[in-house]
Amino acid sequence: MAKAQQAGTQKASSPKTPDPCTSGHEFAATDCSLTWHGITVYGAYDIGLGWVSHGLPVNGYNYEGESLVNRNGYQHRFLVAPNNLQQTGFGIRGKVEFHPDWYVVFNASSGINPNSGLLANASKTDIVNNGLPRASYSMAIDGARAGQVFNDEYYGGISSTIFGTVTFGRQRSLGTDVMLVTDPAGGGYAFSYIGYNGTMSGGGDTEDSRWDDAMKYRLVYGPVHLAAMYKFADGNGGCFSASATWTAANCTPETAHNNAYGGDLGGVFGKFLADAVYQHYNQAISVLNPLLGPQSLAAPYQSTTNSINTNPITGANLIPTSDTVYGIVTDNNAIMGAGKYNGEIFKFYAGFEYIWQNNPHNPLGVGASDQGGYIMSGVEDNNLDTEKILRVWWTGVKYAYDDKTDITFAWYEQLQNNFRTPQTCSVEAGFRASCAGALNEGSLYMDHHFTKRFDGFAGLAYSFVYGGMAIAIPHGPGVPYLHNSNFAPTIGGRFTF
Repeated sequence: MAKAQQAGTQKASSPKTPDPCTSGHEFAATDCSLTWHGITVYGAYDIGLGWVSHGLPVNGYNYEGESLVNRNGYQHRFLVAPNNLQQTGFGIRGKVEFHPDWYVVFNASSGINPNSGLLANASKTDIVNNGLPRASYSMAIDGARAGQVFNDEYYGGISSTIFGTVTFGRQRSLGTDVMLVTDPAGGGYAFSYIGYNGTMSGGGDTEDSRWDDAMKYRLVYGPVHLAAMYKFADGNGGCFSASATWTAANCTPETAHNNAYGGDLGGVFGKFLADAVYQHYNQAISVLNPLLGPQSLAAPYQSTTNSINTNPITGANLIPTSDTVYGIVTDNNAIMGAGKYNGEIFKFYAGFEYIWQNNPHNPLGVGASDQGGYIMSGVEDNNLDTEKILRVWWTGVKYAYDDKTDITFAWYEQLQNNFRTPQTCSVEAGFRASCAGALNEGSLYMDHHFTKRFDGFAGLAYSFVYGGMAIAIPHGPGVPYLHNSNFAPTIGGRFTF
């Protein structure tokens, strides 16, 4: 079954667990594991050098690099590129038998930026830019990794060969599991749009590529596998008011309703693998640009005052804008089908996902909690004029040049509908974020394994946006991307253990 973020993540494990390393030579020359009594320590270090046609100053909390076109990217630059094929990080997992054919299983893993040594923290990339003018931004992103000690996975459970495996904790979504197997680039940030941007794996929002407080069940029966997942609601719902003249005294405290659920059905038939996944997530959050501040242009949104539905509070701030984030809230549904042909020389990949998003049935308010325990000082619950529909598709091929070298080509596209009312989207009328548009990325790279643990890679990615997806801040006529494309060649190396 699909396993192993995204963008950028550890490689899918082999069906056969290698024997533990018994010497330093075996560790260096083979893929034996660092295992003791069923407990394994594992990790990776992935770093390279790159050039981008439209980039930003490096941000030490950013873990994805700068290969994908960015709304604020403005100049070509050389940079040290982190986590190109795989997320740098470390972890410990276990499978310990306590009764014949019954096991305790657990996993605790985290990712870091190999440039800075800081924990991967998408929220902090925005926070360190809060209050700055756009021309002074460093790289800012959104994502599920938000500075948690274990920002990848942190779970435990029980496993049986006959009855399957049930686990509870912070876990990758079912969409993320399938993406990492059916993506030709394996979720590598430098070369994979669906790895770099978790919209597809999160079923609509990249923060949902991992679910906290989630129960996951997996079962393999012959060639067929299935999985089910449920996330319990957690966190704080904040304080909400639909009034344009609201204050701290008249807003209503909200309860978090951010539960989620999903299912996966698939199978392996000879050299073919296929999966179908459904995911639903309530009160999904998408963090926008850094909060504006005294050095920024005046605006009634993302300002130094708190806001709900872009209405500034008329009284004292409920939540200071320092060390906080600002985002859009939606209820999301997604259906995905993906597959892979695992040939000896050629491997073919393809997938498609249909996502529909609506304004939340239960709104969040100022002070609501987000990933990693961060607080939202600005919340939008009515951002969508009508239902927003996303269609994401990908395809690619991996060619085994020899037993040590692979060449991979991949193409990705994300399309959105026109959910603006009235539907007046044109060059003359001016595009908004609610207008139809698309983002495309293509990549080509070579990966050569010098040893079982060390490989080197070189390749390039090109991405571009147009229409409504080329709008950086979705209010009024919107603030457009500074540049609508990015060209990013990268070379580097990876060590795994």
